[in-house]
Amino acid sequence: MAQFSVHEAKTNLSRLIAEVLAGGDVVIARGSVPAVRLVPVEPRGRRCFGALKGKIAIDARFDEPLPDDELAAWNAD
Repeated sequence: MAQFSVHEAKTNLSRLIAEVLAGGDVVIARGSVPAVRLVPVEPRGRRCFGALKGKIAIDARFDEPLPDDELAAWNAD
């Protein structure tokens, strides 16, 4: 684990980023006290259309009209 002061980190940020992306461990310290760890960002997964097909079921009553009392509650001012 490599530890750098804030000043060293500001001066060598590009090199530190390259080191972390290559699998290194970088800690930035305030004085001699470790403050933060520099880590790579995990890429987000891609969304895939239809990925939940067959995993979600919609009740047959989904498109039926609401009962009068519930409909009145939605339309109340």
